[in-house]
Amino acid sequence: MITLRKARTIVRKTLEKSRELGLKPMSVIVVDAGGHVQAFEREDMASPGRFAIAQGKAYGSVMLGMAGTAQMARAEVQAYFIAAAGGALGGQMIPVPGGVLVRDKKGVVIGAVGVTGDTSDNDAIAAMAGIDAAGLIGEI
Repeated sequence: MITLRKARTIVRKTLEKSRELGLKPMSVIVVDAGGHVQAFEREDMASPGRFAIAQGKAYGSVMLGMAGTAQMARAEVQAYFIAAAGGALGGQMIPVPGGVLVRDKKGVVIGAVGVTGDTSDNDAIAAMAGIDAAGLIGEI
């Protein structure tokens, strides 16, 4: 499971990486394997809708067991599947990079991270820094 301590590390290190890269103001969420919020932070000047976007990236990743990059690729070849999955999940998924699966050292999915604020690819890069710092394995 993702402990509160690890979730806070992920958030802190993700934001540190985004500052290091000079990215736009970020929002970061960490959810557990059931999609429940463990931690969230929104930087000053990040738009208020970023909580829902970060949550959608993380929630879709953990609920489908596939990271945002894989969801986006799937949408390109099977748009109907992603649309149906979005409906089944109450519209709570955003199938783009920045939704990163989190696995333990045995490869078990234990949660996900959703990052939003810059380009989706930059969001994913920042998320991976946070996940790595927590000693976990990220899948973009």
